[in-house]
Amino acid sequence: MSLALSRKRFADLTEQEVLALAISSEEDDARIYRHWAEFLRRDYPATAAVFEGVGAEEDRHRQLLIEAYRARFGEAIPVIRREHVAGYFGRRPAWMMRNLSLEAIRREAALMEHDAAEFYARAAQRTTDAGTRRLLGDLAAAERGHEARADRLEAEHLTAAARAEEDAVARRGFVLTWVQPGLAGLMDGSVSTLAPIFATAFATQDPWTTFLVGLAASLGAGISMGFTEAASDDGVVSGRGSPFKRGIASGVMTAVGGLGHALPYLIPHFWTATTIAFVVVFIELWAIAWIQKRWMQTPFWRATLQVVVGGGLVLAVGVLIGSG
Repeated sequence: MSLALSRKRFADLTEQEVLALAISSEEDDARIYRHWAEFLRRDYPATAAVFEGVGAEEDRHRQLLIEAYRARFGEAIPVIRREHVAGYFGRRPAWMMRNLSLEAIRREAALMEHDAAEFYARAAQRTTDAGTRRLLGDLAAAERGHEARADRLEAEHLTAAARAEEDAVARRGFVLTWVQPGLAGLMDGSVSTLAPIFATAFATQDPWTTFLVGLAASLGAGISMGFTEAASDDGVVSGRGSPFKRGIASGVMTAVGGLGHALPYLIPHFWTATTIAFVVVFIELWAIAWIQKRWMQTPFWRATLQVVVGGGLVLAVGVLIGSG
């Protein structure tokens, strides 16, 4: 509460405070761009070079603002940051944006430039000094023109070949972090729960009991797979990405795979529920084969052999045990 009460509205800032705020904002933005450049340099060197260039541009803006401040108000520049101004646009700390995808970082950069341009346009309207007004107006135009500058930097550093290479790296990261763990979970949930669910179904011919067994098996397997995936590899050496994201992908998809053929047993009629469950299993197994072909470049015949035939065998085991 004390922090909220101590914040000033932008409309209440003096011209001196507006310039001080602009200086600190440019410094923060330059730091964010350089952090992104450092973070992206290993896998996306061309995009890192673009952000280095934009960061250097922010430094030039800050120097112009410092010179304008000194000319009007002297050497002592007060420390005024975004969080000190109510209603002012915020920035997430750079360390909180390390897990953003490449495209998300590019979108965040575009939003940063838009926010900065709006700030300078508002600040220019409030100042009475002609020189400061002209400077702020020029900076607003420069921030709006950063898109064009970014395009020039991209043309210089981010060639078609470099972009294709970076897109391939980004796709690989997406596959390793989300698709591969999610696919493993979906396969485990869809296949491993077939035997207990259908064994229970044919042994009891009670849809509600079968549903409870399927629900327990699916959720239990999901929790187990999620924790196993998250704990198995921190992603630093393997490059597989955040263990938290991989655990979520694996755990959720494992539960989904099992629940797919457990939910039909909410239908009270046994044979109706079982028929629908068989159809769901058929769709699940072929969907897994398609995902393997689409994202993992597995030949379709091999994916079919691994998933459909394997799943069919597990299903048959469950039916035979339950019928016996």
